[in-house]
Amino acid sequence: MSEQTGSGGLNEYIQHHLLQNSVELFGGTFHIDTWAVSLVLGLLFIAWFGYYARKATSGVPSKGQAFVEMALEFVDNQVKDNFHGDRSSITPLAITIFMWVVLMNGMDLLPLDTPGVAIQAVAGAEAAQHTFFRWVPTADLNTTAAMSVVVFFLILYHSIKAKGGFGFGKELMTSPFAAENKVTKSILMPVNLVMNVIEYCVKPVSLAMRLFGNMYGGELVFMLIAGLLGGGLLMFVPGVLFNFAWAVFHILIVLLQAFIFMILSVVYIAGAYESH
Repeated sequence: MSEQTGSGGLNEYIQHHLLQNSVELFGGTFHIDTWAVSLVLGLLFIAWFGYYARKATSGVPSKGQAFVEMALEFVDNQVKDNFHGDRSSITPLAITIFMWVVLMNGMDLLPLDTPGVAIQAVAGAEAAQHTFFRWVPTADLNTTAAMSVVVFFLILYHSIKAKGGFGFGKELMTSPFAAENKVTKSILMPVNLVMNVIEYCVKPVSLAMRLFGNMYGGELVFMLIAGLLGGGLLMFVPGVLFNFAWAVFHILIVLLQAFIFMILSVVYIAGAYESH
């Protein structure tokens, strides 16, 4: 959400808010905003859930403990429905993904201009005009891609754990098209390998692009609505109404996209234990 569009017009306002504080690192661009916000939110999640885990009692729980227990129970039930095996490492992974993504997505509900307003109050309007801070990590493809790559390697790990290195390699070469004849089997091996490689690569790509696309699109809508808020008194009231309506609807998107990312990660890992 936003408070003003500034004097340069909506187009310049949007371009300004899509900029990242970044540095060149190892031949690439490192987004400081994304890294800092993701780290702070990750540590917040650990401290939050860790605190109530240490303070948990068997009696009547506090509101904070009740929320943590409900979140854990909800995620564990989802894992139980999709992963039929030892959940001791899968449920912690799932709750971490879910809550971390919820927190990162939820940053989209904060006013876009808050950093600028804070800097303007301290250093003046000139400094605020040349300052940008993008605080929705999941609206940055680097974040969603990095998380998806981690899930991808977890899929490979569990596939090898379940089938062994030889069994996993054999499955890549002999499924989905199986044949009894040795000649036919040899012909189908490269086809199977290519199809399996494509299938494995599609999983992290779809995870990353789905979350990124929804959050980036939501961020742009907030910026466009900011144009109404900055369009004078006539457009201010409609802008406030649209902003409120989109924020309420966006809460659903924040939660739904976190759930989808979490549940697909669990489903993909569960699929690693299944034979084709």
